[in-house]
Amino acid sequence: MDNGSLFFTYVFCALLVLTLVVRTVLASRQTRYVARHRDAVPAAFAATIGLDAHQKAAAYTLARLRFGLLESSWETVLLLGWTLLGGLHLLNQTLLTWLGPGLLQQLALLGAFGLIGTVLNLPFSAWNTFRLEARFGFNRITPALWWADLVKGLLVGALIGLPMAALVLWLMGAAGPRWWLWAWAVWMGFNLVLMVIYPTLIAPLFNRFQPLDDEAIKTRVSALMQRCGFAAQGLFVMDGSRRSAHANAYFTGFGAAKRVVFFDTLLQQLSPPEIDAVLAHELGHYRRRHIAQRMVLMAAVSLIGFALLGWLSQQAWFYTGLGVQPALDAPNDALALLLFLLFVPLPAYFLSPLMAQLSRRHEFEADAYAATQTNGQDLASALLKLYKDNASTLTPDPVYARFYYSHPPAHERIGRLQGASA
Repeated sequence: MDNGSLFFTYVFCALLVLTLVVRTVLASRQTRYVARHRDAVPAAFAATIGLDAHQKAAAYTLARLRFGLLESSWETVLLLGWTLLGGLHLLNQTLLTWLGPGLLQQLALLGAFGLIGTVLNLPFSAWNTFRLEARFGFNRITPALWWADLVKGLLVGALIGLPMAALVLWLMGAAGPRWWLWAWAVWMGFNLVLMVIYPTLIAPLFNRFQPLDDEAIKTRVSALMQRCGFAAQGLFVMDGSRRSAHANAYFTGFGAAKRVVFFDTLLQQLSPPEIDAVLAHELGHYRRRHIAQRMVLMAAVSLIGFALLGWLSQQAWFYTGLGVQPALDAPNDALALLLFLLFVPLPAYFLSPLMAQLSRRHEFEADAYAATQTNGQDLASALLKLYKDNASTLTPDPVYARFYYSHPPAHERIGRLQGASA
């Protein structure tokens, strides 16, 4: 191994260790903070959240933290297994022996990597669903439906992902040194098309979507959308209760294909004014151009990523420093892509606080918009019900929340809404 490869190996190991340390420290802080405050409901919520619900949220949070640490440790083992311990190199060499060099071998490498990774993570996915979520009363999915979702997910991923991967791999080999720019353009186009077709072609493969038939709620929601200047293709109710007791509402689609989707669990838990307020919050993301901002940010970040991949794919130390010997007589494009996907999450992890801060700011702005279109107290009431029903802790560690939380902690969010209403 030359000096460049050795140095990159050291950088990789240092980032891996640092990531594990930061995750462990933050999880330990969150564990201690939540446990310390589990026996008393915060004064601001004492009138609406009972001690039993508060303690359930604490227990759920602590269980998820323990599970998250175990899962991240397993992911670290897998990362080392794929890279420095030679797993990806062995898989690549085996497929080269069976299939010979070429596009088919490279697609097989991507497909085999994805399938093996899915299988190796199945125990954690099953435990999360059938033990952890079930223990707290959230899981409603049957084993048969869980397996059906898994198989359908793999098939849809293969039908959509492999042609896209084939096009990117072809560009890497045929479009010259600026291939990454063409690949980025294709990737962005692919994402826009996916946003259009997802609501009508992909999502119905996994859930049932029925038109909203509650005329009272439909009238209120339609009036709110007209008041906000928002047009959608339809209002739909999704059978979220077949899989989970968690509740949500969201917009999906792009352009004329936009849809408003309510989980059936949400409609069961909230009053009509509260549903209006939650929808107004989602409309606020559109009116404040958060969706457009996130798309621009995604485009910029992915452009940087493709440019970095274009450079790293030409560096021998990038392969050997991560435990892979590139082929001398065959394309290494799929190898470069997989190594990039394995390595980049490590440095990207330390950008989490910046992304979380941007997301929290957007949530505050959407809340403020909702308070101008509906009653802010109704949104505060709806959020409290969702915090309670989803067993979200009301007492997160401040440092942990700043690093990870994409939504503001309850006391900050509810406090702002109540202040605005006052």
